[in-house]
Amino acid sequence: MSLKIAIAQINATVGDFAGNTARIVDFAERARAQGADLLLTPELALCGYPPEDLLLRDDFCAACERELDLLAGRLQGIAVLVGHPEKRGERCYNAATLLSDGVRVATYYKQRLPSYEVFDEERYFDSGEAPCVLTLKGVRCGVNICADVWEAGAADLAREAGAEVLLVLNASPYHIGKQERRTEVLRQRIASTGLPVVYANLAGGQDELVFDGGSFVLDSHGTVCCQLPQFEEALAVVDFVDGQPQPGMIVPAPGLEAEVYQALVLGVRDYLGKNGFPGAIIGLSGGIDSALTLCIAVDALGADKVRAVMMPSPYTADLSLTESREMVRLLGVKYDEIAIEPAMKTLAAMLETQFAGLPADTTEENLQARIRGMILMAISNKTGSLVLTTGNKSEMAVGYCTLYGDMAGGFAVIKDIAKTLVYRLSRWRNTRSYAIPERIISRPPSAELKPDQTDQDSLPPYEVLDAIVEAYMEKDLSPRAIIARGYAEADVRRVVHLLKISEYKRRQAPVGIRVTQRGFGKDWRYPITNRYRDPY
Repeated sequence: MSLKIAIAQINATVGDFAGNTARIVDFAERARAQGADLLLTPELALCGYPPEDLLLRDDFCAACERELDLLAGRLQGIAVLVGHPEKRGERCYNAATLLSDGVRVATYYKQRLPSYEVFDEERYFDSGEAPCVLTLKGVRCGVNICADVWEAGAADLAREAGAEVLLVLNASPYHIGKQERRTEVLRQRIASTGLPVVYANLAGGQDELVFDGGSFVLDSHGTVCCQLPQFEEALAVVDFVDGQPQPGMIVPAPGLEAEVYQALVLGVRDYLGKNGFPGAIIGLSGGIDSALTLCIAVDALGADKVRAVMMPSPYTADLSLTESREMVRLLGVKYDEIAIEPAMKTLAAMLETQFAGLPADTTEENLQARIRGMILMAISNKTGSLVLTTGNKSEMAVGYCTLYGDMAGGFAVIKDIAKTLVYRLSRWRNTRSYAIPERIISRPPSAELKPDQTDQDSLPPYEVLDAIVEAYMEKDLSPRAIIARGYAEADVRRVVHLLKISEYKRRQAPVGIRVTQRGFGKDWRYPITNRYRDPY
């Protein structure tokens, strides 16, 4: 007995019913040409994931219902299990429906609704309760959706209902270490059920989330029989003989730096592409953050769609100018230099009366950043291209950034990349092709807003800063626990204090790509007005 199951690792766009349907039909036709009996799509593939509050609109749900009927009529010679929302009276379900010969054969409702990390499904969906088992060419296939397999229960119900194979539709967003965790969780389900698993995941960027694909098949012993690539659309057909998957394509997982870099490239490409921006603008400083952001933009969009703008001040080092010019030569992007000293002098004259008798401080430094932000936004307004901000997670954590200055823009590419990881990614990128001059990587980091300035004038060394931020912000460790790890109490107090008082800035920052298990976005919800102080 042979059943050929195809995995459609597609890049769906939220609300693009026609486009998503066309993708599913295309994958179905290709799968049928390869002899597949069934095509498995990702979670909510028909409407895209996550649709968020669109699900609260009756017209959105009705449009999805109509599109499901249109999709059924366009599928020929192959059964398709498609993810979609389904409204039933006042209830709405995260559903998967088997379409075959133009009709809906059966529908499964997701049972476990995640409301943690970036998920908020209890806000939108009602829980299903019943298992769903489909018989295809004599093989009984149980259906689960994403979070159903992250804990015991739903998969066990499918097995008890007679399932021999478990089909899992997923919209599982990427973070570092996520792929290993997925296979670990699925092996736990296999250990309790004995069922081989077909895991189909979404691939693509949606606002701050990146779905990395990486779909796979595990046999009843938990052995990987098929592994699709990450961060791209892909189709694979797996032959099940007597209920067991036969070996198929196995694409090795990339290393950590390559994986994170691919996530950033995909996030930029889809954010700009799906929102219709013609290109990107980056303020180049001669520092490593803007250099890495420029590389990512070029790799995502092509050099012809990227514009770099260098805006030197009297404090800009010659090295910053020469290495920036060298970098844009290496990458082949459009490049402009616009000196900001005339604007600095004009503003100083305009504010002379207001600042009379007061010493120079960060006010004058911030004015420089805001002049640069204004210039970038003016070019953006005139051309329609989107400004990509260049601030990293370390800076966002402690507020080492300027509102309406270097924070001004439309998309924060490395918002969830700690400074230490910025260096690792930059060195890795140079192994692909030399793009970031070595002196940019090796020089001490500096905002260059006053003479002889370095970041460490204001912050602990980044190795210390990043470790404290990760422990407090990502792992919820107390300051006491962080100090017990060997970090100086003064450093811990300083970083935690800066992190707390910078919340108002982060709320006004552009959306940015999430690559860690906890980023400053959907999964970070701290009050701005907050008098709680951690005990030490």
